[in-house]
Amino acid sequence: MSGEGGRWRVRVDRGLCVGSGMCAGNAPEAFALDAGRRSRPVAEETDASGPLFTAAESCPVEAITISVLDTGEPVFPPDFPPEE
Repeated sequence: MSGEGGRWRVRVDRGLCVGSGMCAGNAPEAFALDAGRRSRPVAEETDASGPLFTAAESCPVEAITISVLDTGEPVFPPDFPPEE
């Protein structure tokens, strides 16, 4: 898991989100579902953590992206373009 031990930027593509709740189930401290059952990060910038990575991996539509806060390096999915 790249970027472990640092700070991450977490984003949810709400257009892709299907409201499965897998993210909130795996990392309830990091994700919440709104009234429309769409996920949102509790905080866009957060400490790197295993549960947060697992939550992104568990998203059935890959609506969650994680990058290293300082560099923009992709953490998950590993093949998304780095942030500029």
